[in-house]
Amino acid sequence: MEKKGKALEANKSTEQPLVHNFNNNINNSIFTKNLFIFLIVTAIMGTMTGYILSNRDGAGGNTLTSGTIDSSKVSKGVIVGSNDIKTFKDTASGTLKNGGINGEGQFHLVRTGGDSQNVYLTSSSVDLSVFVGKKIKVWGETQRAQYAGWLMDVGRVEVAE
Repeated sequence: MEKKGKALEANKSTEQPLVHNFNNNINNSIFTKNLFIFLIVTAIMGTMTGYILSNRDGAGGNTLTSGTIDSSKVSKGVIVGSNDIKTFKDTASGTLKNGGINGEGQFHLVRTGGDSQNVYLTSSSVDLSVFVGKKIKVWGETQRAQYAGWLMDVGRVEVAE
């Protein structure tokens, strides 16, 4: 029995613990030095990209920088309003006249075919009053109407004549 005890004691002294500390010096934080540098560089590059894209000439947005246009500058080929043809996908052409129908639209386009072919117009982005009496093409979005056969919210205007 004594031999067995000595063998167990000898075995215990050579046993190593089951759980080891591999490396206590590893930083377990997700915010390492490399990640911090990467985030700073990404923020700087994003800011520079935004600045460069915002200063490009002719890039998107409105072709009309101010909210008004001088009626003397209205001539054939002038385009005023948004370049977003995806939103303003409906088009119509005709001569612009003042007045809507029963409170729908402030203006209307007179087209061939009589009053039933008129397009009644409203716009919060383009001053249509400058184009009264002119033959124009408009791009807009069709709106629901009670009285008008066709009611359109205009986003872009091109002077035809």
